[in-house]
Amino acid sequence: MARGKLRVLLGAAPGVGKTYAMLEEGRRLQSEGKDVVVAVVETHDRAATAAMLEGLEVVPRRTVEHRGVSLSDLDLHAVLARHPQIALVDELAHTNAPGLAHEKRWQDVHDLLDAGITVFTTVNIQHIESLNDVVEQITGVVQRETIPDSVLRAADQIEVVDLAPQALRDRLAEGLVYPAARIDAALSNYFRLGNLTALRELALLWLADEVDTALQAYRAEHGIDSKWEARERVVVALTGGPEGETLLRRGARIAARSSGGELLALHVVSDDGLREPHPASLAAQQSLVEKLGGTYHQVVAEDVPRALVDFARASNATQLVIGVSRRSRLSAFLTGQGVGATVIRESGDIDVHIVTHDAAGSHPIVLPRARGALSWRRLTLGFVFAVLAGPLLTWFLWSFRSSDALTAEVLAFQLITVIAALIGGIWPALFAAVLSGVTLDYVFVEPYYTITIARPLHLAALLLYVVIAALVSFVVDQAARRTRAARRSAAESEVLATVAGGVIRGDDAVEALVARAREAFGLNAARLVGADGSVLFEVSSRVDAATPPVDSATPPVDAAKPNGDRPTQPTHVEPVGDRARLELFGPALESSDRRILSAIATQLDAALEHRDLADTAEALKPLAETDRVRSALLAAVGHDLRRPLAAATAAVTSLRSPGIRLSASDRDELLDTAQAGLESLGSLVTNLLDVSRVQAGVLAVNLAPVDIDDVLPSALEELGVAPGAVVLDVTDDVPAVSADPVLLQRVVVNLLANALRYSASAPRLAVSAFGDDVQLRIVDAGPGVPDDRKEAIFQPFQREGDTDNTTGIGLGLALSRGFVEGMGGTLAVEDTPGGGLTMVVTLHTAPIGGTQ
Repeated sequence: MARGKLRVLLGAAPGVGKTYAMLEEGRRLQSEGKDVVVAVVETHDRAATAAMLEGLEVVPRRTVEHRGVSLSDLDLHAVLARHPQIALVDELAHTNAPGLAHEKRWQDVHDLLDAGITVFTTVNIQHIESLNDVVEQITGVVQRETIPDSVLRAADQIEVVDLAPQALRDRLAEGLVYPAARIDAALSNYFRLGNLTALRELALLWLADEVDTALQAYRAEHGIDSKWEARERVVVALTGGPEGETLLRRGARIAARSSGGELLALHVVSDDGLREPHPASLAAQQSLVEKLGGTYHQVVAEDVPRALVDFARASNATQLVIGVSRRSRLSAFLTGQGVGATVIRESGDIDVHIVTHDAAGSHPIVLPRARGALSWRRLTLGFVFAVLAGPLLTWFLWSFRSSDALTAEVLAFQLITVIAALIGGIWPALFAAVLSGVTLDYVFVEPYYTITIARPLHLAALLLYVVIAALVSFVVDQAARRTRAARRSAAESEVLATVAGGVIRGDDAVEALVARAREAFGLNAARLVGADGSVLFEVSSRVDAATPPVDSATPPVDAAKPNGDRPTQPTHVEPVGDRARLELFGPALESSDRRILSAIATQLDAALEHRDLADTAEALKPLAETDRVRSALLAAVGHDLRRPLAAATAAVTSLRSPGIRLSASDRDELLDTAQAGLESLGSLVTNLLDVSRVQAGVLAVNLAPVDIDDVLPSALEELGVAPGAVVLDVTDDVPAVSADPVLLQRVVVNLLANALRYSASAPRLAVSAFGDDVQLRIVDAGPGVPDDRKEAIFQPFQREGDTDNTTGIGLGLALSRGFVEGMGGTLAVEDTPGGGLTMVVTLHTAPIGGTQ
């Protein structure tokens, strides 16, 4: 008998529509003539889901008695006896009732598949065993019911039932997922927008991994050994030229074709590097990189192709995108292979894309080192040319030698000297001049094959020839030096512009300056050390290797050295004012680099000064807040304390007045007024003392296991509310919380009094357990508070929104939050669905055994 097929509908969270989609597919298949039965479906009292069951055959459940409780579950034997073509089995990760054939429902499904029955089932991402810990970190909830990954990966078809997080929250708020009593807690806990977004991404990525696994299995089955890259890390080489935007967009498209593809842009400044005609061009390309979701990097290197390949390897890149050379054919011929040819030769297993663009064939820009006019490569080529061209020209001219051809012979050798000067500068030109002079005298000047010159005119011609060769080579060498100096200045401006641009865009100024200094000089590592020896920031040459401050005695890892060997001493130390020093690890800096390094150090000093000023301003905030509280307190004392004191004083004065005859009822009324005033005064003074303790951090808190059921009756009695004035919604399985019972009661009284004061209907107090926390939710239907003022209501002496503007001094919510935070919990405010305000008190459950 052929084994049945398993089709799984995977969801990011409950309520996305998995069961509904399964039933909808079952109805469709039934309409096509397939034999479909519902083995087990959990509707969770959702009307739309229950309606989808109409017209489908439902196999009766099996009832099991366990500890006096009747439990109903999937009847495996009944489904096997019915033996349909397709069985709909909800909640694959479900744990069966005790006494059934298997402990887990997925084991029942395994038997159905073995019997040749195709199974449609559902499961949520949080039930996958390998993701259980990740889901717990995201949501704070431990999932007890899990399913092995192997079971799910063995499915013939897996589909994600996707729903946007906000759409799911809207469904939840409309009561389409949970009963009304559970909506608020669900929206504020498991179904937070951030939680749902993370779970949705987790589900999609898990399915993407499953697709990748299936692809690998297919390649293994069909013997495909060639490289198939599903995810890419793409490095785009930027020159600062106009082709940069084209290259970046092409690289972004390559990265986007694979799940999780990453885009890195690299600009190399060096001997053979390129320089854009307008400095703003590279800054615009850097901004484009960030818009495309990539990262921008800049390094200084002598060998541009090698720098590109090394960076790509260090980044674990799979693709390298470069542009067609902007050099002319003549330039390429004179200077040898271009960057593209060298990168292709050195790239190894990294794919290289050479992209054509409108600027192809134009002249390149250069970022030279200042230590020499021409590179060693050009110098070598000049000598090689002089050595090879001289003998070849001698052989050619010797074939047509005559006594009247000396002038042509001198000019021909002069041409060799000029070309050697153009290629390699002054030293190859001088070498060519001396070599060709000796050759002319020895081969072409009488007497032949001697170094003797018989005619003075010939001697003058040779001397003039050498002088001209020296002058030409000198001019070429000076032009190369000035060009190099100009390119160096442009490179320095570019580095400074990049640093300034990073700071302007909002990057941390100190970190950006240190990181750019390391990249600009091609160093292995750089770190900023404070005046006290502490490391403020350090970064190494590895991608994303920036690290937080560490012990200054531990030098940063030198990523360029094998086995992570650490440098013993920095190669250069640059003072940064009197606040810090910048330590650089790597190749020694040249004198020409010191100018730009000094500029970076000056900016670092300014950035550190700005940070110190910001820290000082932050330190002054508490003083400003204290001054504000003091002013508010004086205003409150001047008004709110005076009123109950005046009432009590007037009542006592009337009672003591000898000229006034009062009846017994009048005396009782005056005594009640005095008592109420004094009680109000005592309450205000107590609150003032408590808020002072909270702000000073000296609130006395005695934590102990507290049962919520013991606190609520006392709080309601203190409020003196009539039965039914507060709707209580407390589940039976709420554990004890770690709290101070006196403070917790005052919190409940304050919040309920606030809700009663403005709620249009009876406020609701709901208590539920959530993971290792217990939440008390005081829900009112009052006018609420605007989003931009939700935090302000927790400040002392604030009276707005849900607080009464006629009584009190605005300490109730401030004290409540202080009490809750003193007990290790949180007090947050949310909007009530339909209007109003919900106060959410979250406390930790008490440890088992009652110890603190």
